[in-house]
Amino acid sequence: MARSALAFWIGMGIALAAARSAQASEAEYSLRIRGREFVPAEVHVPAGVKFRLVIENLEDRQEEFDSHALNREKHIAPRGKVTLFLGPLPPGRYPFEGESGADPATAAHGALVVR
Repeated sequence: MARSALAFWIGMGIALAAARSAQASEAEYSLRIRGREFVPAEVHVPAGVKFRLVIENLEDRQEEFDSHALNREKHIAPRGKVTLFLGPLPPGRYPFEGESGADPATAAHGALVVR
């Protein structure tokens, strides 16, 4: 019984190390919301790979990341941060926007450009 328990825990350790290694290999891209704008307005990522998009809200009010093309909508608390796990995506342009409130013309706009 002791050997099987030891084998189990060794196997779990190997699986955990493999999962952490795979997670660490994902590329990470940053996007900030400042002055009701996305900075940068375009984020360029390679096609066919998984990646993380970290969105930081530098505003004192709640903001939003909304993309029909990416099928994502996230509310971001004031001075908060969210992480989206995306991909792999085919080449293309995936637009996104911020909180428009009553006037869509005042919403922040940007795009994820996949090459």
